[in-house]
Amino acid sequence: MSDETASWRPGEIVPASGIYTCDCGGEHHWSTDVKGHRFPPLPSGCSGRSWMLQKPTHPENYLG
Repeated sequence: MSDETASWRPGEIVPASGIYTCDCGGEHHWSTDVKGHRFPPLPSGCSGRSWMLQKPTHPENYLG
């Protein structure tokens, strides 16, 4: 699995700072997360199961 399509579950360590979307397909739930912190729970009512990186905050430092 490449980093571009990787997903992380709530509670896992954020690998790279950026904007993450839930994997429910609606792209309506998002979270701005900081490298080294833990991913938050998905919003109430969200049918997704994990977070996917939508946009890194420092693309020049992203190794994906």
